[in-house]
Amino acid sequence: MKKTHLIAAACIALSQASVYAQSGSEVNIICSGQAPWCSMIAVTFEKSQGVKVNMTLKGSGEAVAQLMAEKANPKTDIFFGGTGDPHLVAAEQNLTQEYKSPLLPKLYDWAQKQAAQSGYKTVGIYSGPLGFGYNTELIAKKKLPIPKTWADLIKPEYKGEIQSANPSSSGTAYTMIATLVQLMGEDKAYDYLAKLHKNIATYQRSGVGPIKAVARGEAAISISFVHDGPGEKAQGFPLETITPSDGTGAEIGSMSIVRGARNLEAAKKFYDWALTPGAQALGAATLQFQLPSNRETKVDPRVPDFRKIKMIDYDYAKYGQSAERKRLIQRWERDVNGQSR
Repeated sequence: MKKTHLIAAACIALSQASVYAQSGSEVNIICSGQAPWCSMIAVTFEKSQGVKVNMTLKGSGEAVAQLMAEKANPKTDIFFGGTGDPHLVAAEQNLTQEYKSPLLPKLYDWAQKQAAQSGYKTVGIYSGPLGFGYNTELIAKKKLPIPKTWADLIKPEYKGEIQSANPSSSGTAYTMIATLVQLMGEDKAYDYLAKLHKNIATYQRSGVGPIKAVARGEAAISISFVHDGPGEKAQGFPLETITPSDGTGAEIGSMSIVRGARNLEAAKKFYDWALTPGAQALGAATLQFQLPSNRETKVDPRVPDFRKIKMIDYDYAKYGQSAERKRLIQRWERDVNGQSR
């Protein structure tokens, strides 16, 4: 019986290999989303479109560094997911190429605007607001109030209770800095970040790290994209999220085709497919609750409702510039991370 199963599996593998060989199609993707979503996208596209997917998981900052290193001889075709700022940086540095998908008119205005700002070298595939995650059991046990504003996080009772990501490696944390600069003005924002620094227990490398730590009781509060919360709660963790009532920013998760892509036609095929309602619905199927960019995608009720959140008018073009991004992160390293806690 086992031998029969092995033969059947081998036949399926050979059959798939034959399809790829006949089509001559494969696509190399760097995915900056969470692993289950990246895997689901790869498997579904491969099976439905007959294109072999070679996928690597990397944070968005690391992804841009790889594209820069490969600039003379690109090995990547698609850069998928992660905050939009690194995608805008890649576009500015000519690491990605223009492509206008026929599905562009079906996208929300914010996704189309992201594409236009980049010279159509990237496109918005989802959006999600920045806020706070908190462990309901730890908050109750330690008799801590639920933070409702940015100002709350610098109160002394939260000392050592908060986790954030490091903006040098995390698009989430850079979005936090850019949000605060736009909300408060630059000097006041860095004064605030220096005070917040004293309450931070740990800076994690990835943006999703803090909310996972809070879900598991390793910290009471995280600064995170709130769409990462429902997936943790669905797994039984005592986690809730809230957005600051004094205003917040949001990421526009993006997708780009790499300039000089070896498999350009397959890359365009994936790009178009990833903008369809069916492909975008795979996010919620893997407990990812960002707002999809295609207006026709069915929205899971656990996706944050932007209409109930006080959003700033986030300047994605300005804060997606490589020089501005580098300057703000360097100032954070010098004026905030360089200080003792």
